[in-house]
Amino acid sequence: MNKHQQSFTAAKNGPSPPTADQIHQRRKTPTNILSLDPDIVCTIFALLDMFDLVRCSLVCKLWNAIVESRSLREFCERNVKNSSSEFTEKPWRVILGEMVMEQHRLALLDGGFYVDQWKGHSTTVAQCRMKMGVLGTGVGDKVIRLWSLDSYKCIEEHSMPATFPLIDFDFDESKIVGLIGSHLCIWRRNGKRSIFPSLGGKFVKGSCMRYLDPEAVVGCDDGAVRIFDMYSRRCSQILRMHPVPITCLCLNEDRLIISGSTSGDIRISDPSSVQQVATLRSSDVRGIRTMCFNPSSQLLFAGSAVGCAYCWDLRTRKLLWSNRVCPNVIYSLQHMQNDTSTLVVGGIDGILRLLNQNDGNTVACFSMDDKLLSTFQSPSGSVQRIKGQRLPEDDLINIEHLVSRTDRPSITCLAVGMKKIVTTHNTNDIRLWKFRS
Repeated sequence: MNKHQQSFTAAKNGPSPPTADQIHQRRKTPTNILSLDPDIVCTIFALLDMFDLVRCSLVCKLWNAIVESRSLREFCERNVKNSSSEFTEKPWRVILGEMVMEQHRLALLDGGFYVDQWKGHSTTVAQCRMKMGVLGTGVGDKVIRLWSLDSYKCIEEHSMPATFPLIDFDFDESKIVGLIGSHLCIWRRNGKRSIFPSLGGKFVKGSCMRYLDPEAVVGCDDGAVRIFDMYSRRCSQILRMHPVPITCLCLNEDRLIISGSTSGDIRISDPSSVQQVATLRSSDVRGIRTMCFNPSSQLLFAGSAVGCAYCWDLRTRKLLWSNRVCPNVIYSLQHMQNDTSTLVVGGIDGILRLLNQNDGNTVACFSMDDKLLSTFQSPSGSVQRIKGQRLPEDDLINIEHLVSRTDRPSITCLAVGMKKIVTTHNTNDIRLWKFRS
């Protein structure tokens, strides 16, 4: 008996075209990574290092919730070296922050690095600020430029009025605040500029400026600080801080004003009570040139005109350490936000030094090599990539014989980010030092 065989015929014309409803449904369905199942995203996140994990946590609320999920935390606990009960007892955000800071510290301490260098201005670049992946530079040519550190593209440019020199500035996501001549000036990031009127905003020559919304504080050559309301554009207060010119300023979260002077003294005042809180004395009669305050540890760091670095605990007002770390003037010292381990110092000798915040000892010393690795074009011009070198640590002050003077122009200012340092110089060069852990 013959069995009837069922035949199967392949479609000759391929699958039938989608219906209008199917096309509409596809258009409605998102296809980006945010549409992935949280378990899949968690698996992907588990493959990242701690620094990239923290960056992902800032993208959106969904990713932040995934990063803080228990399953990802348990995965990281299993894979972190020297994991202990202390690890599991800490908040997850604290753990991530500590891991990121440790990666940053190890990269600066032991990692390889190179330097990207480009011409940022037509003359000396005396100031730099780095925030949210954006670098601000300026002073010499009366132009403030904002740069993308990913592409080295100049993304904004703001000019001074012709008659005013730029002395100091800082910026945030919405505005740039600058000290120009004897005036304050605010540039909105949308392009609008506002110069404080002469009657309300004119003062004895200013030397430095810091702001904390809604107030800007200017340190002046007559030893006073002048506090301005940035919205009414009026000088709201004058505090007599020193009998000599003020050289640098810091503001803390309690709105205390910390000022350094040419006499070497640092004074702390509280504008709310119009009282001087404390005087911190250094041994340097040639003056304090730069300061930075670490809110995470409540430590104040200062650099002097003779190459000494100082550290005070503002809770006790006691000097914790002082070390001579440079042969001459320290122009700038900074640390990454929330980093309580490392302090970067730059000055007239053009060498970058890494100090331990706890004792002031120099733990690393950097300079550029004379080896050009490559040259490439950015949207704003040519960028040179140059090999970096670590200097021997047996004599970290007298380094003239180790590096040619032409290869280490004076560092006028520096800014510290995650595994990177930006330096400006008494040339028109900007340098970005990138470290690998």
